[in-house]
Amino acid sequence: MIEVNELTKRYGDMTAVRRLTFQVRPGHVTGFLGPNGAGKTTTLRMLLGLIAPTGGTAGVGGRPFLDRPRGLRHVGALLDAGDVHGGRSARAHLSALARGNRIPAGRVEEVLREVGLSGSAARRRVDGFSLGMRQRLGIAAALLGDPPVLLFDEPLNGLDPEGVLWVRGLFRRLAAEGRTVFVSSHLMSEMANTAEELIVIGRGELIAAESVARFAARGTRLTVTVRTPDAERLTAVLSAEGAAVAPYDGRTLKVSALSAARIGELAFRHRILLEKLTPQAASLEAAFMELTADRAEFLAGDSR
Repeated sequence: MIEVNELTKRYGDMTAVRRLTFQVRPGHVTGFLGPNGAGKTTTLRMLLGLIAPTGGTAGVGGRPFLDRPRGLRHVGALLDAGDVHGGRSARAHLSALARGNRIPAGRVEEVLREVGLSGSAARRRVDGFSLGMRQRLGIAAALLGDPPVLLFDEPLNGLDPEGVLWVRGLFRRLAAEGRTVFVSSHLMSEMANTAEELIVIGRGELIAAESVARFAARGTRLTVTVRTPDAERLTAVLSAEGAAVAPYDGRTLKVSALSAARIGELAFRHRILLEKLTPQAASLEAAFMELTADRAEFLAGDSR
């Protein structure tokens, strides 16, 4: 299990992470979400001992990562796909990691095949790799020690659609094997398709630690799309019932706080023709935008 307790990191007057506490359990893919500048990468780097916290603790299996010799056997991580010596081949890079962690040399070829970099690709210099190939190499390095805990920071950057599908299946398989899989990403659609649990932070503070389904349902207000040739009169009727009505175009309304059934009943009672009546399903992306709106470091169109 990954355990973070009261974790804090300050840089002068700026606090990047503030008293953050959460757990990440094995057997699940857990997404790590937050706006840009929320403190996700800083938190992952503290987990791996790459930077020291100002306060609090971060550990894996009850111990700080730095207390574990041959760390790749315990935690595999991909934080920056570009952080590889460009003059080495993929095979040479992984072989050096294997020797340093006393991992059998045969494991290098296994992970190269796993990520699709065997054959001639394994002999190529890394500085000739595309971003997608570097991501695959970073994933191979994380898998090298066959660890029970895996951390990934934006692992889908640069991957083509086939690569995205492969990574999605890989993460699910690793979790099904009982491993702890912790994935930081800004791609809401992928988290909705891949993760079961979420840790959501904003400006270094915890916003939510719960299942994807519960987070989506909690953050998204009931919204119904209504299309009618009599939008003005329907707006007055629905507003009188306490609904929040927002015009989308001349004939379409977005209605909150009333069910589709109740909207239809009111329209029928007042003899207002409806051309469309569609409830909006709970959306992870909509919930994320709503619940992190006041925690974003940068907002487009914000004049602050």
